[in-house]
Amino acid sequence: MARAVPALRPAPSGTASRSAAISLLETVLGKRRTLEEALETLPPLPSRDRAFTHLLAATVLRRLGTLDTVIEPFLRRPPPGVVRNALRVGAAQLLLLGTAPHAAVSATVAAVQALPQGAAFAGLVNAVLRRIAAEGPVALAGLDTPRLDTPDWLWRAWHAAYGPATARAIAEANAREAPLDLTIKPDLDAAAWAEKLGGAILATGSLRLASASGPVPSLPGYAEGAWWVQDAAAALPARLLRPSPGERVADLCAAPGGKTAQLAAAGALVTAVEASPARAQRLAENLARLRLAADIVVADALTWTPREAFDAVLLDAPCTATGTIRRHPDIPHLKRPRDLPPLVAAQKALLAAAARLTRPGGRLVYAVCSLQPEEGEGVVADAASLGLAPDPVRPEEVPGLAAAVTPRGHVRTLPCHWAEQGGLDGFFIARFRRV
Repeated sequence: MARAVPALRPAPSGTASRSAAISLLETVLGKRRTLEEALETLPPLPSRDRAFTHLLAATVLRRLGTLDTVIEPFLRRPPPGVVRNALRVGAAQLLLLGTAPHAAVSATVAAVQALPQGAAFAGLVNAVLRRIAAEGPVALAGLDTPRLDTPDWLWRAWHAAYGPATARAIAEANAREAPLDLTIKPDLDAAAWAEKLGGAILATGSLRLASASGPVPSLPGYAEGAWWVQDAAAALPARLLRPSPGERVADLCAAPGGKTAQLAAAGALVTAVEASPARAQRLAENLARLRLAADIVVADALTWTPREAFDAVLLDAPCTATGTIRRHPDIPHLKRPRDLPPLVAAQKALLAAAARLTRPGGRLVYAVCSLQPEEGEGVVADAASLGLAPDPVRPEEVPGLAAAVTPRGHVRTLPCHWAEQGGLDGFFIARFRRV
């Protein structure tokens, strides 16, 4: 369970969002909790304030290196962490979000005054933010922001894997907030829903909204279960599994259930395996809203033993999730190179378990939302020893994404793909047949 954020003293009107954003950054950067977990610790806020709070914190996390580089010359000595986070929140408003300088400075200073012992630093925050308002835009214009906002280990890894130009394009894509993608139930008129929601149908079939007006549950079609939120790249693994009506399909590590929903909507008899009871409950709730059925099993996929093997198995394995930084800007600040070896070991063990669950002649798709080759190509390199033969993906199976199909027939989507349409999550997908 996420730890509670220390209580704040009551702040003057207009500062609640800044105070909450500072608390979010303290939880993510100080206590190394995810932004999603941190949001759960906040006190109740009006929906507009909560949305602005999330925007402030996400912007700081997305552009942390740039903001710190602008702030640093205006400091004589390192301030306490909470004060630095307040400066980051103020600078993000001034330099990146277009907030009026007076409002950004006064509300952030008031938020600092509301912090325990914060009054002693209110003058510092006021002076630094006023200088940033005056001098920051010029300083910002001269910075290599993609490099500054990417941790060294990720920058080096992406350079080695994809080359300098593509690594930079990935970093540039990560600086932008991702659009909202939806998967429409296959028995519904996608074009009609695109018109109703003001979106566009992508080449692979997903519906993309440039922006959502209001919370997702308030959008047309949510309550009746016409669609679910799912990045266009995240929709590819289930599509490439090619489920048929009546087939027995296992979805391993299934929560929150977007891929389970795809399989069930295609008519497959789906067994969704999830180790976490809480996540399995969320999966069940999502399927109930969508009016789709699956057999949900709360079990560890490594040790789960069903009565018989499956026609097809989908494994979307736990990973560093570095392909989803556009949606989760906390990831670069929470993941470390040392996280890779245990994850890779777990992914290889899960792939072996998935192979055992696949009947001879059956299909298996392995996927991770990671840009790290160790979690993709490295995991499947020895798939033959598991009795898995490659079933290469053909470019025509991923319309508009021929560049994502590798020479070995794997799929490697990158955040910089479809840049003119808003980008794409980074995924690695490999397909096999059990021999």
